[in-house]
Amino acid sequence: MRKIAVIGTGYVGLVSGTCFAEVGNRVICCDVDENKIDQLRRGQVPIYEPGLEELVAKNTARDHLFFTSDIGEAIEASDIIYIAVGTPMSETGEADMRYVMSAAKKIGEHLNSYKIIVNKSTVPVGTGELVREVVQANKKYPWISFDVVSNPEFLREGSAIADCMAMDRAVIGSDNGKAAKEIADLHAPFNTRIFLTDMESAEMIKYAANAFLATKISFINAIANICERVGANVLQVSEGMGLDSRIGGKFLQAGIGYGGSCFPKDTNALVHIADKVGYNFELLQAVIKTNQRQRYVILDKLYDAVGGLTGKQVAVLGLAFKPNTDDMRYAPALTIIPELLRQGAFVAAFDPIARESAMALLPAGVQYCDSIEQAVKDSDVCIILTEWQEVLTMDLERIRERMKRPVIIDGRNCFDLETMRRSGFEYHSIGRLPVNVAESDSRPVNF
Repeated sequence: MRKIAVIGTGYVGLVSGTCFAEVGNRVICCDVDENKIDQLRRGQVPIYEPGLEELVAKNTARDHLFFTSDIGEAIEASDIIYIAVGTPMSETGEADMRYVMSAAKKIGEHLNSYKIIVNKSTVPVGTGELVREVVQANKKYPWISFDVVSNPEFLREGSAIADCMAMDRAVIGSDNGKAAKEIADLHAPFNTRIFLTDMESAEMIKYAANAFLATKISFINAIANICERVGANVLQVSEGMGLDSRIGGKFLQAGIGYGGSCFPKDTNALVHIADKVGYNFELLQAVIKTNQRQRYVILDKLYDAVGGLTGKQVAVLGLAFKPNTDDMRYAPALTIIPELLRQGAFVAAFDPIARESAMALLPAGVQYCDSIEQAVKDSDVCIILTEWQEVLTMDLERIRERMKRPVIIDGRNCFDLETMRRSGFEYHSIGRLPVNVAESDSRPVNF
């Protein structure tokens, strides 16, 4: 049983720490946020992630998982220290490293024996060496040694536990073979492929992977916009592309762009890293710009469908950036709903999980509903922003009966065109021709 401390109890730290405990380690998750630690000690998980609450309860009960706000004590009691704090995007686009540096300083101050320090946070290339310097500068006992390892995370919100327990690969970067082997052995129960490399390459792998996936999303969204103009169906186009083994079908689902905690932050950070070393990363800049524009496609379609928004009742289905999470970071709803309100629309919104998170971020004036049927009642138009299971399986006939006008603008391509045609909806999706659209004088508008 290895003794592990995880500094940071966000998505990455809490999920990783819990999964390490699940496979037989003694894990102390620590955080400076005492309220969060108190919640976790009471068995209340402060984030929504399917299966996490049950796994936390199980491993707390069998004394494999502990929570504390005394970070120094957790460091001293452990042999492996994971840094899993946030690296949010700063105003300049680069990663904000304050929390990582604070954790490194704390580790140095409480280094009481040899330890392996593992960077789990997504950090710029060179952070491993920077952490080493900070720890070294803050050691109380000069003779105590330590090693630094990079072990980036590849968790997807909504499926993070499965991604950890059955991960595609564990990337481990270190200049010390013994330390790298120790972290590799730690991952043995996950039956994953171990990829050993140097720290700088491990740090770059994380950014490069996310930037490439973001590129696939922006690419298919650009293709979708062309498909609409030439009469093609982007679902068939992406399926045909994905049959090529060199391309694959993952991340080729057209929609209103990526959001969440990783892609927006990591793409901007990589552009900044490139700038610092004198490389103009025009390709990735175009990916970011394409993604920012894509959410406005919904607004253009809305104006085409209903004209001016003043006094219109708009139902919004889905607020979180993706299903199975309450994460609102960079969610399209944060762009679209304020614009609807600014244009004079009345907004009724439904999300099965992210309601509380959304209320803290969206402007006043939004009516939050307990059901889809309540949200669409007497609406002039319905917008789908998140493909929740509740949305995918909603009773279309009942929804149509409750709407003032049966108009749906689907930012996630939830429904088959023929189904919507038979159901009597005027239906606008991404990268496909609309159905049941009457001739009108509607004109597009650029917001």
